[in-house]
Amino acid sequence: MTEANPLTDPAARARSPGSGGAPQGGIGALVPELSVTDLDASLRFWCGLLGFAVAYDRPAARFAFLTRGAAQIMLCQRNGSWEAAALDYPLGRGMNLQTMIEPLDPVLAALEAAGWPLFEAPSAAWYRVGDVEHGQRECLVQDPDGYLVRLAENLGIRAPADG
Repeated sequence: MTEANPLTDPAARARSPGSGGAPQGGIGALVPELSVTDLDASLRFWCGLLGFAVAYDRPAARFAFLTRGAAQIMLCQRNGSWEAAALDYPLGRGMNLQTMIEPLDPVLAALEAAGWPLFEAPSAAWYRVGDVEHGQRECLVQDPDGYLVRLAENLGIRAPADG
C-alpha cells in the first residue's frame, strides 16, 4: 500500500508526524493560518526577526504553529488546498494582523539589522474604546509573502483627547 503524500492529501497532511506540542494555555479561539510560498523564508521572518517560536510543526506537511506570548499564528506552505481564488502577491490584501510586541524596540532593531523595510514607520496611535482611549506605538511591516503585520506596543489608557 502506498503512503499518502502529506503535501497533496489533506488527511495525510493533518496526520503527518512532527515535533512540539500545543502551546501553554492551549490553542486560541481564533488563530489565523497563512498560506505561504516558502515556509523556511517565513520562519526566518516570523521567528528570526519577530521573535515567535515554533510550538509544534509537521515538517512533511510544511506546517508550523507559532507563538509569541499570547499571540498565535499558523503557517502552511501553499499546497493548492483551501485557495478560494488566485493568490497573487501581496497576499492578505485588505487585512492586517495586529501583534502586540513588548517591547517593540528589539524587534525594530532586528528588522533594521536584516535590512527589512517597514511598510509604515512607528508612530503613536490612540483608539477610542468606550469612554477612554487605548494607545499603542505601532508600525507596519510585510512578511515575505506580503501579509501586512501591525506590530504594536501598549502605551496605556487615557481620557479622550476630544473631551
